[in-house]
Amino acid sequence: MGSRGVPVDKINLRLILVSGKTKEFLFLPNDSAADITDHVYTNWPTDWSEEQLPSSNILRLIYQGRFLHGNVTLGALQLPVGKTTVMHLVARENLPEPNNQGQLKKDKSGESGCGTCCVIL
Repeated sequence: MGSRGVPVDKINLRLILVSGKTKEFLFLPNDSAADITDHVYTNWPTDWSEEQLPSSNILRLIYQGRFLHGNVTLGALQLPVGKTTVMHLVARENLPEPNNQGQLKKDKSGESGCGTCCVIL
């Protein structure tokens, strides 16, 4: 057993709702984000009963501030087995479009707070 009784071959996900409620689930490293949201949707926890379950499965996972696309596995995220990882669970119809590299650099330079930014070649 890993930390706090988590099986050494599984990843314990502590999912946090917008309301702050949490629930822990065990998954394998090859489980994808879509597998996880399907499992949670199908097995909605009884202590989340006052939370609104969406009419269809539009549940999405957020890990380290980023939405996870459905085909991403826990192993690909290099999550440690035998331990607990925290993710947020939200209901959202569509995922935001990933920024392309050029846009990402522009966004980051815009966040620096300088009105005019220079590139030194």
